[in-house]
Amino acid sequence: MSNLSILDLSLTTTATPGAAALRQTIELAGRADHLGFRRFWVAEHHNLPSVASGAPEVMIGAIAAATSRIRVGSGGVMLPNHAPLMVAERFKVLEGLYPGRIDLGIGRAPGTDPRTSLALRRRQEMRADDDFLDRFQELRAWAKGGFPEGHPFRSIRVMPEDVPLPPIWLLGSSDYSAELAGRTGLGFAFAHHFASLDAEVAIGRYREHFRPIGELAAPHAILTVAAVCAPTANEAERLAASADHGHVRRARGEFGPLVSPEEALAHAWTSEEEALRRANRRRLFVGDPGQLQARLSALARSLEADEIMVMSAIFDPVARLRSFELLAQAFALQPPD
Repeated sequence: MSNLSILDLSLTTTATPGAAALRQTIELAGRADHLGFRRFWVAEHHNLPSVASGAPEVMIGAIAAATSRIRVGSGGVMLPNHAPLMVAERFKVLEGLYPGRIDLGIGRAPGTDPRTSLALRRRQEMRADDDFLDRFQELRAWAKGGFPEGHPFRSIRVMPEDVPLPPIWLLGSSDYSAELAGRTGLGFAFAHHFASLDAEVAIGRYREHFRPIGELAAPHAILTVAAVCAPTANEAERLAASADHGHVRRARGEFGPLVSPEEALAHAWTSEEEALRRANRRRLFVGDPGQLQARLSALARSLEADEIMVMSAIFDPVARLRSFELLAQAFALQPPD
């Protein structure tokens, strides 16, 4: 498989404050562009000390300006936080500036805690029920000009009017998102790195329900995985200690910056924490380039995934960049001419 992409969260660390994390994301994207990665997506999270960016549209613009070939997108825009018209406008502007290089990935969750979610939506119409489907349908109507005669929004034009909305991708960790992506003919990105649902079930349901009525003639499934690659398996294990430590803290409701491997390895693990760490290793791929190439390729084949998207929680930015360089070599990515 040569379809390899990157999801970057602009993670902060105990040595990297937010502004530096944002700049490191742009630096990584520039390197990924030269290495031959297919996409570079950024996420939307709020009120998390471990994540620097809550504004994927801003980051997409900066990344697209700093690169020339790679597709840049959201992984994703959390639609419950935004008016669909505003999402359509922002992404049409991005598409107008960087034609053919923008992806609009959307998700169902708010990407934050309930109090922050309330603050994000406070000036919008508030509903007690889950209104994602309504927002999703409205977004697609803005894309297609599909409001019926007599609808109050029918006369509204999304500017720039001569630019299409970029391809929409549905992100998900559940069978609901998988089936919805299939039924609407969109691409689907499954969050294997944190989902409790089995990836085989999710991608299988996506393909089972796919109908070519949207933007795609055939299904396209992206499998998003967490991975740590280093020149040796022992070094990869050392680097992965930071991710192990972060996972255990998140399970306790703590979302602080990523700690160094040294601090993580010095932690006195309780039996409960060790069980959490071991369980998460089923979703965290750690090893040298050959090991990861073999494991990820086999996983993609078994799941019929069309593309692998990698996110890496590595403390040292140099080691993180090296991890992606090694993956590019292992998967024989072809740099652009």
